[in-house]
Amino acid sequence: MTLPRRLLPGDEPAPLFDSRASRAIEQAALAAASPHALIEAAGLAVARLALALAPQAEHIWVAAGPGNNGGDGLVAARWLHRLGKRVHVTWLGDPQRLPADAAHARTEALTAGLVLHAPSTRPADSAPPPQLVIDALFGLGQTRAPEGAFADTIAALNRCRERGATLLSVDLPTGLCTDTGRRLGKACVQADATLALLTAKPGLFTADGRDAAGSVWLSDLGVSPDEGVPPSARLAGRPDARAALAPRLEAEHASHKGRFGDIWIVGGARGMVGAAQLAARAGLRAGAGRVYLSLLADEAPSALTSDGLELMRRSWADARAMGLAEHATVVCGCGGGDAVRLVLPELLSRARRLVLDADALNAIAADPTLATLLEARGRRGPPTILTPHPLEAARLLDTTSVALQADRCAAARRLADRFGAVVLLKGSGSVIAAPGTTPIINPTGSSRLATAGTGDVLAGWIGGSWSGHAGLDLATASRAAVGSAWLHGRAAEVPGGRSGGLPLPAGGLIDAMAGAAALLT
Repeated sequence: MTLPRRLLPGDEPAPLFDSRASRAIEQAALAAASPHALIEAAGLAVARLALALAPQAEHIWVAAGPGNNGGDGLVAARWLHRLGKRVHVTWLGDPQRLPADAAHARTEALTAGLVLHAPSTRPADSAPPPQLVIDALFGLGQTRAPEGAFADTIAALNRCRERGATLLSVDLPTGLCTDTGRRLGKACVQADATLALLTAKPGLFTADGRDAAGSVWLSDLGVSPDEGVPPSARLAGRPDARAALAPRLEAEHASHKGRFGDIWIVGGARGMVGAAQLAARAGLRAGAGRVYLSLLADEAPSALTSDGLELMRRSWADARAMGLAEHATVVCGCGGGDAVRLVLPELLSRARRLVLDADALNAIAADPTLATLLEARGRRGPPTILTPHPLEAARLLDTTSVALQADRCAAARRLADRFGAVVLLKGSGSVIAAPGTTPIINPTGSSRLATAGTGDVLAGWIGGSWSGHAGLDLATASRAAVGSAWLHGRAAEVPGGRSGGLPLPAGGLIDAMAGAAALLT
């Protein structure tokens, strides 16, 4: 059995399997293994990671639930007890209703001399408290909010963490949905680390999953996933430089700006000129040869700051006369306000490649005629990338942001299928979906991105990175979206931190993304 490998900070891609696919892989593995081999391997993996995370811990609390997840915890407790650790086990199970593997784990734990304490006996408030606590209450297939003794135990586990203990969850934090990453109720474990067993699950990487799971590790228990079970989603990894930048790495010395494509930024209504300029600057840094900027406001040219001198400003009428829609990559909507409604019909009908963000998406959601034009565009074939945040996506789907966040992958797929477009649903664990393909979850990012203008930067960077590629297919568009999202998040990460840090202003984000991109080369 290989040692657990860390899936975050997200340098390596990984397949993700939802509860149904994971069950199928688990059943195949159980059929091929000797009795109880899988639960023994799982418990040993948990014990190994626990010791690696908290090597100095002498007092350990294991909270074990009524199924095989609890059995994994009991096997881990047995190993830790064997190594001389002081292990307190709280067991919330019924010996008459145990699965075979969990019954085996319970018997072996008792034989080893462990005491299985009742749920009312928890060391959370003891002095001194445990230095390491293990959440093995529920794992795969959680569908209901924990209640009663389970909710009380979750609260006690979280209190231990608040008092300085390291909290490790087995397979999934208890209280988190396997497939969607949403909290099932008020009670949810907030782990420092989660060890996914056999398969990595989508819910660990999107919605509430990142905050609940902490650092995510995977032990495949020596089992290769059955090739007949396709992944439900994929975790994005470190992109090839050409996916995140226009392809300058392979360019000949005798190159010119026209080789790397043009982008046309359309947006910046009155009071929001900065949004369009941020997108334009990002597109330039991402590798576009030329960046044209058409403001929808009537501000004088002085509205542009001095750091936009490289941008070529054109009026909407002049840009149309140049035929920019037919040859440039168009990024529309950044700070577009209500004025964007007037330009969308032509762009939806004529743009060769189109990135739609912010107010462009709001206008389409509010106007059935524009939505019909976008659907028709998807059927015709010119590629489009949509970059909604959850509220914008909810408007497009005529639902609420709460309902949308309850299943982010499904929402992104619905949008992609409806509009025949690549969809980048922003948020914690951004989801990139395209028609007929497996969704991709981006693992990078932090709360430093929660500041005005960072979405405009992402839209512009996507346009710039896409502009230098010849392909007019959705696969090329998807690679540009995935690579840009990965860089966008990586640029905001604090080394050694889970999240946090001071906000990263959008202007500084552009420079940070360029620095992160340079490291890819």
